[in-house]
Amino acid sequence: MQTKAISDQELIGRYLAGQESALEKLVRRHKNRIFAYILMIVKDKELAEDLFQDTFIKVINTIRSGQYKEEGKFIQWAMRIAHNLIIDYFRKAKRIPFVENRDEYDIFDKVRLPVESVEEMMITEQIHKDVRRLIEYLPKEQKEVLVMRHYGDMSFKDIADVTNVSINTALGRMRYALINLRKLVKENDVILSV
Repeated sequence: MQTKAISDQELIGRYLAGQESALEKLVRRHKNRIFAYILMIVKDKELAEDLFQDTFIKVINTIRSGQYKEEGKFIQWAMRIAHNLIIDYFRKAKRIPFVENRDEYDIFDKVRLPVESVEEMMITEQIHKDVRRLIEYLPKEQKEVLVMRHYGDMSFKDIADVTNVSINTALGRMRYALINLRKLVKENDVILSV
């Protein structure tokens, strides 16, 4: 007999009723998506870990204070908090994120398709590096939507909610991101197949 998954809202209710493990389940359920999104934007694993912790501290404090209102999905709300904390960080630091490939964590290592030979592995790795590099040339809004969609595995509705725009605007930004990425691929003679 299959048991029904406990909803985010129910986990929040259980946590408020004193069941600490409910919060742990909620964090575990969403940590990969939120962390991947933060890391893709800030390009620094330690900073991403700090912002991730800050995100969940704010989530916990808001839930504890009774200010959390279930107006949609928990993940949208948590992603919006992460998004705002990233913006606050860069405002305070007065700098723009830049790409730096770090050996300890590479998001493309998580999505690598099985390859048959060492040569094909090297080619695939180079393709991922090239695409990552080209993504950085996209306008900020287009890059943000592309990262949320492909690396954060978010729906366009979730993206629209997190970025505070309409679904049509989010879709349009994604469309232009793909158009611009194709142009960049062509202009830079990047080959996208093994």
